[in-house]
Amino acid sequence: MNRIAKWMGFAGGLIYWLFVAWSISKNPWFSFLHNALSDLGSPEMAQAPWIYNHGLIITALFVLLFSLYLILTSRNKLQTVGGAYISIAALFLALIGIYHAGTRPHTFVSTYFFIQFFLGALVYGVGSRKSAVKYGSVLIFLLALLGVSLHWPSVALIETYEIALIMIFTLLVALEI
Repeated sequence: MNRIAKWMGFAGGLIYWLFVAWSISKNPWFSFLHNALSDLGSPEMAQAPWIYNHGLIITALFVLLFSLYLILTSRNKLQTVGGAYISIAALFLALIGIYHAGTRPHTFVSTYFFIQFFLGALVYGVGSRKSAVKYGSVLIFLLALLGVSLHWPSVALIETYEIALIMIFTLLVALEI
């Protein structure tokens, strides 16, 4: 079971991008240089916004399974807390799909997803005995902070950057290096 569960985070990232591609195919106006990814889930802007929003909720289930793997295989309290933070991030990811772009809580739930995930990855990584996970999680956290301090042409580009960092963390954990 653990051999499969450890891949749920990375698989969730791949599934998320499949839903994004499907959403973009229905919304040719979308531009990575001018939009936010959440625009694909806005009923005011998107054709079939349910594709993107349901994709977020499905991805959240994969992130939750990944967080449970982290918690159940943790070797110390730091790793348990890190996994728990990521489980809360999964909840906020699902909430992004429920409170789509254009709703009042959207900015909060989407921002908090990223904050919660990166804090969880950092705490989990600091507690890891695997040097690649330990130092990789610190580097990923610092790169995430750097990313939000830079000026990006669009929200979609910073979101893509941050999601790539999340996928790198999940890959580090899955590869057990």
